[in-house]
Amino acid sequence: MVLLKKHKFAIIGVLLGAILGYIYYAKVGCVTGSCAITSSPINSSLYGGVMGYLVTGMFKKEKEEL
Repeated sequence: MVLLKKHKFAIIGVLLGAILGYIYYAKVGCVTGSCAITSSPINSSLYGGVMGYLVTGMFKKEKEEL
C-alpha cells in the first residue's frame, strides 16, 4: 500500500499513457504496417505508457534532505 501511495502519479501516468497509446493505434495507426510504434497495439501502448511516466515525472517534487 505504501508503494501505491508513493508512486500513485507515476502509476496513473503509465496507465493513462498506455490507454492513450492504444487509442492512437486504433484511430490513427499505420496503414502500411512499416511504422515501428503505431503498427502494433502493444508497441503503441508501451510507448504511451513510457511517455505518460515521463510526463508525470516532470511534475514530481523532489524532497530536499538537510
